[in-house]
Amino acid sequence: MLRFFILVFTSAVFSLCAKPLNVGMELSYPPFETLDVQGNPCGISVDIAKALGKYLNREIKIQNIPFIGLIPSLKTDKIDLILSSMTVTPEREKSIDFSDPYLSTGLCLLINIKTEGNTIEELDAKGNTIVVKLGTTGEAYALKNITKAKVMSLDREATCVLEVVQGKANAFIYDQFSILKNWQKNPQQTKANLKPFVKENWAMGIRKSDPELKELVNAFLKAFRSEGGFQQLADKYFKDEQKLFKEQGVPFVFETSAQL
Repeated sequence: MLRFFILVFTSAVFSLCAKPLNVGMELSYPPFETLDVQGNPCGISVDIAKALGKYLNREIKIQNIPFIGLIPSLKTDKIDLILSSMTVTPEREKSIDFSDPYLSTGLCLLINIKTEGNTIEELDAKGNTIVVKLGTTGEAYALKNITKAKVMSLDREATCVLEVVQGKANAFIYDQFSILKNWQKNPQQTKANLKPFVKENWAMGIRKSDPELKELVNAFLKAFRSEGGFQQLADKYFKDEQKLFKEQGVPFVFETSAQL
């Protein structure tokens, strides 16, 4: 009987390892999740997914899904894992589990150059418009905490940025790297406050019914960090940004140590 159970367990583990891992991400958020010129998935999250696949000895299949549809897709078994720059929030934790965090960031501001004020408190003023991306923690924060300014929710990051560049909105609430990137693209029309007014952690989303995968993912993250994987990604994608963050006295978002 014992031999029977050992065989069944071994078979189940082999089946789990052999089955492709369907990873959901919205491929419109460079340099984390995007498409190369040939239309193939690329970026930091794709690199992490490939490393995870190698660690698990499983084929990785990237599913390009709008951000707002990632959690429903996970809950209905269309994907096995979310790896899409997703912030851990109490609301999301009600419906899915999360791995250990792999990145520490926060909400900050892209501001129209002609707008007075640099902090969220100063920008929350009557007559101002704050733009946010639909379904993000920036939107959740604004809807809960912005009481005087108008909050405008749009479905694309580029559209939100354009509103600020054209002066139709006073500021855009989003994560540090996106704000930095869009400020560098529009230095004549915008300014940036990179100091987070809300700190956040990113993690991989996993079904509550899949604790085995969560355990494996956490083991991978620990090994990947200890082997210098995150530092390699930081050097590959953010060499100049690391220096800029250090010069401004702002903690670098891509944590390479075990402390998040």
